[in-house]
Amino acid sequence: MSDREDFRFWVETVLCQAERALHDGDAAPRRALWSRNEPVSVLGAWRNAIGRQEVDALFSALEESFSDCTSYALELQAFDVVGDMAYTACLEHTAVSVDGEPRTYTLRATQVYRREEGVWRVAHRHGDTVTG
Repeated sequence: MSDREDFRFWVETVLCQAERALHDGDAAPRRALWSRNEPVSVLGAWRNAIGRQEVDALFSALEESFSDCTSYALELQAFDVVGDMAYTACLEHTAVSVDGEPRTYTLRATQVYRREEGVWRVAHRHGDTVTG
């Protein structure tokens, strides 16, 4: 497989499994995929975080809020790999309980990745709610 095909496979398997786990109340798989190197950032649909400490606190808050994920689907709109950098632009369709209340929503999410020691890591995420 090409670098681009390998990256897409990783996104559609490993990354999706980590996001599903987060929505079931387990942030550990998502944390494992995030860069250990600064800068890291999230411009989130509900909360922003800049730097490893804030990003980790955000993941803890999401882990506490999310439960009972009945559906998570990542609809990849665009992606590319250029050397040790990559990005994805996608729609994330989710059915989950947030603070005990069932919700269904779609987020537009753009992520930036760095290859660190041969492994893809997320360095930045921007997500917002699709309306209308």
